[in-house]
Amino acid sequence: MAPGIGSARMAKVLLLCMFVLHSDIAYAAIHRVGDAAGWTFQVTNWPNGKQFMSGDILVFNYAVGAHNVVVVNRAGYQTCSTPPGSKVYVSGNDRITLTKGLNYFICNFPGHCEGGMKIAVNAI
Repeated sequence: MAPGIGSARMAKVLLLCMFVLHSDIAYAAIHRVGDAAGWTFQVTNWPNGKQFMSGDILVFNYAVGAHNVVVVNRAGYQTCSTPPGSKVYVSGNDRITLTKGLNYFICNFPGHCEGGMKIAVNAI
């Protein structure tokens, strides 16, 4: 090997490592739905004025057995209905990762969605 070739490779490796270590690393934000009140009635406007990114995590806190969280499509959101195959969360401390675009969530206990337990979140 010619003199200096190994040093040139080492310099390239070091530069690459420095670039990786100093590049911006995106972290998912964690959002507590309803803030201190949690997942409850009249939470529909909670997303207003907030920015959400794909990969962010929504945390739904509520009393087990009192509510649930259902991931629905737009029609399910608008009509407060649960389409077949919808994912239903019941832990009382549900963590759901947002996908790019509109994400819709309701509580499908009778009267809860109609009482404002639904949110639409747009993740960019």
